[in-house]
Amino acid sequence: MQPERIQPQTGQESVWDYPRPPRLEDTSKHIKIIFNGVAIAETNKAKRVLETSHPPVYYLPPEDIKMEYLIPVPQSSFCEWKGNAGYYTLRVGDKEVQKIAWYYPNPTPNFASIKNYVAFYAHPMDACYVDGELVTPQPGNFYGGWITQDILGPFKGIPGSWGW
Repeated sequence: MQPERIQPQTGQESVWDYPRPPRLEDTSKHIKIIFNGVAIAETNKAKRVLETSHPPVYYLPPEDIKMEYLIPVPQSSFCEWKGNAGYYTLRVGDKEVQKIAWYYPNPTPNFASIKNYVAFYAHPMDACYVDGELVTPQPGNFYGGWITQDILGPFKGIPGSWGW
C-alpha cells in the first residue's frame, strides 16, 4: 500500500517531495537540544539531510555542541549515501543514553561537508527545538528525523505501515 501524500500549503514541505538519493543543504534555523536540564547543543550553522519519506535530519557542527558530554562507542553502521557512521553515548550528570548521536568521520564526496557533524535522536531528549518550535521525533525510534509543523508526511517509520 502506497502512502497518500499530504498536500503542503504555503510555507510547508512534504517529505514526499524530498529527493532520493537524499540532498544535503545548509540551514540557518536555530537548533537547540536539551538533555537532563542542560543545553548540550545550540547553533545556527546546522546542515539538514532531506530524503523521500523522511523528516529532515539535522547535523550540528562539533564546535556548537558540548562535546564533553559525548562518549564515542566502538560501533558503526553503513549508509549507502553517506558512508560509515560512528556513534556517541550521551552522559549528562546521572543520566545516560547509549548510541543517541551519530556522525560521519569520512563521508562520501556528496556529503563531505557534514564530516564530524553530529546528528541526534530527538526522542530521549528533554527537548529539541527548530527556531523555537518543539520537535516531534520521527515515528519508530529507528530514524533520526525531526518533525516540525511545516513538515508534512506521512513519514517512514510508522510501525506497520507501507511494509517498513
